[in-house]
Amino acid sequence: MTGFVSFVGSGPGDPELLTLKAVDRLERADAVLFDDLSSGPILSHARRGADLVGVGKRAGRPSPKQNHVSRLLVDYAKTGQRIVRLKSGDSGLFGRLEEELIALREAGIPYEIIPGVPSAIAAAAAAGIPLTRRLTARRVQFVTGHDASGELPDDIDLNALADPTASTVIFMGKRTFPKLAAALIDRGLPADTPALLAEAVSTPEQALHRMTLQDLITHLSTEIGSAPALILYGPLADAD
Repeated sequence: MTGFVSFVGSGPGDPELLTLKAVDRLERADAVLFDDLSSGPILSHARRGADLVGVGKRAGRPSPKQNHVSRLLVDYAKTGQRIVRLKSGDSGLFGRLEEELIALREAGIPYEIIPGVPSAIAAAAAAGIPLTRRLTARRVQFVTGHDASGELPDDIDLNALADPTASTVIFMGKRTFPKLAAALIDRGLPADTPALLAEAVSTPEQALHRMTLQDLITHLSTEIGSAPALILYGPLADAD
């Protein structure tokens, strides 16, 4: 007997930003495998009696290996149960979704993908800014701030990220941003480019810090903190 897996994007943390379909799947699931950032009040929607299994990864902290998470997901599904794999934001954005999809396909287990509100979109909304503007910010780019080893990726496209007319969002980049931003300034991105450090977006701990690119380099060189964060920079990041 084969079960069914629903990959559910939980959004950035505010349970009111869950989609109706996400809530439905949580209410009917026999087991929920959840990331750290998808826990708390979001799990209150899970069916009473469902297995709740934390499998989250956080930078700089001990966490389950990806192959263990994929194996656990397959093992649960093989019992014939309805499984929710709950991921923060949208599961297709830097959420290691593909590795888990491959494991399910190889095991012959059916699945669906339910989109969630991306944390980058929620951060812009919390700051009261758009990510695009018809004449001055025609392009949006999302990029991860670290590779599998936790370092700045060697193949990152610095020329694209130094485009002063693009709105850029860096995921998981607090540790590597000073090095990245210094390289972007060397490529001509103005040091006074507006930047936004958005921490714990849409949760009670949310904090939004507006500063210039150079000031953010200084800030993150001395104080990183443990809160999950996004970095936005570009022509719209300083809008009130």
